[in-house]
This record gives sequence, C-alpha cells and structure tokens, in this order.
Amino acid sequence: MDSTDAPDLTSDLVPDGLITALLARVPAVLEEVSAALLSEWPDYARFLDANRAEVAVAADHALHQLVAAGSGAQDSGLVGAFPPGFGEEELFEEIGRAQWREGRDVSTLLSAFQLGARVFWRHVAEVAVALNLGPRVLAGLAEGVFAFVDRLSSSAAHGFVLEQSEAVVARERLREELVELLLSDRATEGAVQAAAARAGWAVPDGVAVVLLQDDSVMGRGVLSRFDPASLLINRADLGGAIVPDLTQGGRRQRLADSLRGMQAVVGPTVPPQLLPASLHIAEIASRLQRTGVLPADPVFAEEHLDAIIVHRDSRLLEALRHQVLRPLEASAPASRERLCETLASWLRHLGDRQAVAAELHVHPQTVRYRLARLHELFGPQLDDPQTRARLLLALAWGAPRPPEVDPPR
Repeated sequence: MDSTDAPDLTSDLVPDGLITALLARVPAVLEEVSAALLSEWPDYARFLDANRAEVAVAADHALHQLVAAGSGAQDSGLVGAFPPGFGEEELFEEIGRAQWREGRDVSTLLSAFQLGARVFWRHVAEVAVALNLGPRVLAGLAEGVFAFVDRLSSSAAHGFVLEQSEAVVARERLREELVELLLSDRATEGAVQAAAARAGWAVPDGVAVVLLQDDSVMGRGVLSRFDPASLLINRADLGGAIVPDLTQGGRRQRLADSLRGMQAVVGPTVPPQLLPASLHIAEIASRLQRTGVLPADPVFAEEHLDAIIVHRDSRLLEALRHQVLRPLEASAPASRERLCETLASWLRHLGDRQAVAAELHVHPQTVRYRLARLHELFGPQLDDPQTRARLLLALAWGAPRPPEVDPPR
C-alpha cells in the first residue's frame, strides 16, 4: 500500500476523547468476551476473569497504540506494531506454548482471539460512530484492530509450534535413552520404570525385539507406522523396534501383516528388564533367516527355539555332524544327501517307513533300500538310542552345510 493510501489517523482527524471513551468501554468488553467464551471455552473465560487486571493494562496499552496521535501514527501506519518493551509477542508466544503443554489444539485458541476481536471491534465502532468520526478514520481503526489481533495470533501460533517441536525432540531423546537402557545389561526393573516415566512410555508386562534385515526406505517406513506403544531402535548397527506383548489384542497378527516381505525377525516376549535375552535370540534367528535355515518371513523366534538352540553355534553343529555322520563320508555327494534326508525323516517318524515315503515322495521300496544301506554303513550303532538322539540333533533342523563365516565387526 502506498503511503498516500494508508489510513490517516493523525491528531487532526482523531478527537482527544476517543481514547477516553474506548478505555471506559474496557470493563464491558472484558465482561462480554468472558460471557461469550464461557459456553465453548470455559477455561479461557476463567483465565480472563482471574487475570482481569493484567488484561485491562494490556488493553490500555493496545488502545494507545491503536490510536497513536501525531507523527507516531503516521510513522507506524497503524498496523498494530508491538512497541519496544511491552512484550506482547513474548506474552502471546508463551500463551501458545502453554496451549501445547496443556494438550489443547491451537485452533481453539485462535478462534477465541477472533471472538474477542469481534466484540472489541463492535465497541470501537460504536464509539467511533458516536464521535462522528469519518469513514477513513473508521477504516483505519478496523485495520489497526484486526492487524493487532493477527500479530497476537501469529505469536501464539509460533509459540505453540516451538513448544511442540521442542517437546518432540526432548521426548525422542528420552525414548532413545530408554531404548539403550532396555538393550543393555543395566536394565533393572527400577531403572526401566524411572526411564519410562521420563519418556512418557507405559511399561508393558512383556516386550519383544523386532529386527529388520532390510534397512531400506520401505523398511524404515514400516517401522515409522508402529504405534506409540512401540519404541524404535535407531542404532547404526541395529534397525528395528521394541514392541509390547504380542499375546494381547491381535497384535501378533497385525505385526505379521505389516512385516511380511521385510525379512523381519521377532524375538520372544520377555519382561522388559530381560530384553537383551530377546535381542540375543532374535539376532541368532536373523542369521538363520539369512542362511535359509528359517525361511519364514517374518520369523517369530518363539516358534523356532529348537532350531535356534541347535544352530546358535554353527561351528559346534558342524563338528557334531562331522562326528556322527562319519560313516557317510565315503558316499558320493548326491548319495550322501539322499541318505541324510532319509535318515532324518526316519528319525522324525520313529521308523515308520510309510510316513517316510510319503514325506519324501518316494516309493516305500526306495525307503527300504536306503534304510538297508544306512544300517550297512552305521552298523549296530544305528539301533543305539543315544546315537539316534545325536543323529536327530544333527539332522532334524536342516541339512548339513559348510560352516558360516561370521561377518567382520
């Protein structure tokens, strides 16, 4: 707007009695605003009543600013600028911050401001008409009132956003500290309860670790959609989450659906202070998933504890296999694979040849031939219960494979 078009509220156009007349209206304005707030926002009405004196002082200053006379009005353009030292911006920014801390929506606060502005403007207009002020003065007053309210609203909204951002950052930092505690060997019940209280996390009776093999944008997106009862793990060497007890409210099925295709592993549910045990088991299950021993996706470790126990040390397992399967070493690789497959099925089915044939999709005569060959190679030890137990341990959870080389750390 060009300076020649700006509202001119100089002392030549604004009578000296305008400020006095408007100040006389302040008690009525506050009473009317309080009554209007009472129906929809009773807390704001109570705040206004409890701070009536401070609000009246602010109104006095705002009115003088609104109807500034002489050169000051011409310089300011009457857009409701905040004068140095009064602190409206800081005051209303703090009101916006309080709005966030109290869990209120900032839109309700801004609506209350607009309500107050409408009541105030009606009183200003009535006084202006009574004093026979011209249309340019009336327009200037309107611009000043609503510009002033816009500035107050902007300050409150800014304070709300600042408090929200700071609260989110602080909350995430406390939740990260809680995650580190839960995954450490310092996670006593008391320490967990204290850290959880600081982070605003309700401690469940049981928790489990979720690990993702795929550290992709899609994987991180899945984790970001977990509900607030879960804690995200954001360590450089570990990606996943800590989730509450999966036995309640269909959580397990929802988790399985969300993780499908993500190459995920879910550790067993344990008390929060024992979470490192769940993590340890989940890490073993994750390795077994990578090597194909546990092909499910996702893998729920509680369903595969036998395989995890057997495979948790691949070198020990291969040493056992080398020892108990030594009679098969002279066989050709293809024959050795078929004999191992048949022996494992025979042990699982307690010697039931029909069940072995059905599982392997071969003729019972083929099973009979292979078992005869196994008895020939192993001799009487194949009838020894202890030998059978060792063979079952070596074969029942997957075919022999070369020892896995641990990745460099």
